[in-house]
Amino acid sequence: MMIELLYFEGCPSWQKGLENLQAALSLEDLEAEIRLIRIDDEETAAKEKFLGSPSFRFNGRDLWYEERDSYDLSCRIYSTEEGMRGFPTVAMLREKIRNIQDGHVMNDDRNG
Repeated sequence: MMIELLYFEGCPSWQKGLENLQAALSLEDLEAEIRLIRIDDEETAAKEKFLGSPSFRFNGRDLWYEERDSYDLSCRIYSTEEGMRGFPTVAMLREKIRNIQDGHVMNDDRNG
C-alpha cells in the first residue's frame, strides 16, 4: 500500500497530518509507504490537482475528494469531531484506511 501526502512547505499543519497518518497505519497494524509530494508552485498545484495542504491520496484518489475548478497553494481544512482543523484526526484516517482495505470506492470516481 502506498499513500501520498501532498503539502506545501509553508503549511503549518502538514507535519501533524503526517503524524496522524503514521499513527493510523500503526493502529491498523499496516505497513505502507508514505510518499511525500511537496507542491512548490501554482503550476504544480494545477498539475497535481492539489486540494490544499495536507492532502492524502491512495492510488491517485484523494481520500477527501472535492470538486474544484482551480488549484493553488493553500491550506486545507477538515471538519473533525473537535471542530475545523488543518488536518484529519487519527480516527478519520483510520476510517479511510479501513474503507481502502474493505475495497470500498472512495469519494468520487472522477478523481485520479
